[in-house]
Amino acid sequence: MSEPLITDLLKIRHPIIGGAMYPCSNPELVAAVSAAGGMGMVQPISLTFVNKYDFRKGLQYIRTLTPNPIGLNLLIEKSSQKYLEKNKEWLEIALEEGVRFFITALGNPDWVVRRVAKEGGIVFHDVTTRDWAKKAMDGGVNGLICVNSRAGGHAGEENPQDLLRDLKGFNVPLVCAGGIGDRESYKAALALGYGGVQIGTRFIASTECSAHTDYKTAILSAEEDDIILTKKITGVPVAVINTGYMKARGAETSPIAKFFLDNQKTKHWARMFYTIRSVWQLKQSSGKGGDYREFYQAGKSVSGIKSIQPVAEIISSWVK
Repeated sequence: MSEPLITDLLKIRHPIIGGAMYPCSNPELVAAVSAAGGMGMVQPISLTFVNKYDFRKGLQYIRTLTPNPIGLNLLIEKSSQKYLEKNKEWLEIALEEGVRFFITALGNPDWVVRRVAKEGGIVFHDVTTRDWAKKAMDGGVNGLICVNSRAGGHAGEENPQDLLRDLKGFNVPLVCAGGIGDRESYKAALALGYGGVQIGTRFIASTECSAHTDYKTAILSAEEDDIILTKKITGVPVAVINTGYMKARGAETSPIAKFFLDNQKTKHWARMFYTIRSVWQLKQSSGKGGDYREFYQAGKSVSGIKSIQPVAEIISSWVK
């Protein structure tokens, strides 16, 4: 049995999902992706902490910018009970405001699937390997976001071809996440057999994204070899641009930090410490630019990104 088309399943014109990015997913960017025929994704901490919206009012504001469907990203790892409860609150508000598409990550999505299914909604889950995909499928998800080694942020370890080979037997829509920065890479992902793509880095370098000009310029200037991994943001490898600041600071954690990050009893607490600290740092780097000299998350798609354009122009140039 073949999987359903993503465009039919999500009620969108083009098989393009905007990656939910902290701190770069401002409401105008989310709305622009949906208005252009893709699926704009809300990142709740970006909406509430970075852009200072009450969550419900932020969703309502986005709806004033486009009538097209939008989605919500939920990080559902259970290491923080308080944050898990916040996710449940955001989920309920989103459903009340008419959101029917959700992408989950890091935890067991079964409870999200059960709740969303009651409203006729759809849940996809971020995965990097077949083992994680199997767990997500056991949780009842409707599709998989296949995060490969070319992605920005928390990248996977497999290339797009191998990951597709590992996952296509599940017979659900598969979305290529990582390495899509121009028309050629977009077409290549679909030609491989992916049902759609998820775009992050390319949309940072867009007119609607509120990221600082220095961040966007760093993306335009970077090549594939300039993307490195560091554990200094969340305690697990994150893909960033190897700026002069990163070269001076170094991407590796200290021996003491490495011990706590690798130890089974302390790794969750250590990751939480890095994440909480980085939430503030990343907010500052996005808004203040190069003078703050912090982390610029990006994927290897930078090699195909040569200009800052409106989202509608980016998408139309790919799908025409």
